[in-house]
Amino acid sequence: MKGIVMIISGAMLWGATGPMMEWVLSHSGLTVPFMLTIRLFFAGLLLLAYLIVTKKDVLTIWKYPVWWKKLITFGVLGVLGVQYTFVAAINASSAVLATLLQFLAPIFVVLFVSFSNKMLPPKYQVFGILGTLVGLFLLLTNASMANLLVSKEALAWGVGVGITFAFYTLYPGILMKEWGVLLVIGWGMLIGGVILGIATNVLGSNLWYILLDPVVAGMLVGIIFFGTIAFVLFLGSMKYISPVETSILSSMEPLTAMVISVFWFGETLALWQAIGVVVMLVCVTWLSIEGNRQQKVKDKDVDSR
Repeated sequence: MKGIVMIISGAMLWGATGPMMEWVLSHSGLTVPFMLTIRLFFAGLLLLAYLIVTKKDVLTIWKYPVWWKKLITFGVLGVLGVQYTFVAAINASSAVLATLLQFLAPIFVVLFVSFSNKMLPPKYQVFGILGTLVGLFLLLTNASMANLLVSKEALAWGVGVGITFAFYTLYPGILMKEWGVLLVIGWGMLIGGVILGIATNVLGSNLWYILLDPVVAGMLVGIIFFGTIAFVLFLGSMKYISPVETSILSSMEPLTAMVISVFWFGETLALWQAIGVVVMLVCVTWLSIEGNRQQKVKDKDVDSR
């Protein structure tokens, strides 16, 4: 029960940050790079400060080139990559669409693993991928070939979310096993924020005055705080529940974004779009459940030998 409460709370907080970022981008005049630099920089500082307070060593990783090179790669291509494409997708479309498009990540994971192993994916993965694509088609077109309901820019950023989220999932496994999840994510966020800030000259930006607006400043604080707490809750839940349960319950993220967007922005989905959302979530959940079952069967066969 503790794990279930943690994952649902974390997913809902993650889902809430999407509409909050959508509001900031559409009402304040802040740009994607400016807002994201602030979010990543301070979220990374919060996580690292938490580790320092809990007596964890956060600097030793920088003594080993083999590890800090991987850490920088993850910070730039993983953390910054997925965060930038996600926020850019929100800016080009909506929080609901961007949140749903990140559920394309399992498709890219399956394709990458299959390509690496030089073999076709199992049948259940093929069916899961096809089902997810059908759901995406319904979401984007409302079942009409002549009616694409999002811009090509939004679709491109959305596909980018799926690809970078897949990299974010696959790449840091060894890093996190060796140094811990919070340390890797904390440094990854800080690195991503610093790199983006330097690349876009955030310090020299003329947008800082906008932060004097208490509503905008409060919204940014909420985005940073809720996002960081959501991540801690998400990771903490994995101590108590299985990855399959985590995958299923994390579907609360797009549902939360959808409900908030309906009440806040008046955004609604047409019938076939709503059906497409359900199809996507069911197929992604199916991929997780069946993948977990197949792995258990494989492990059982190995043990019996």
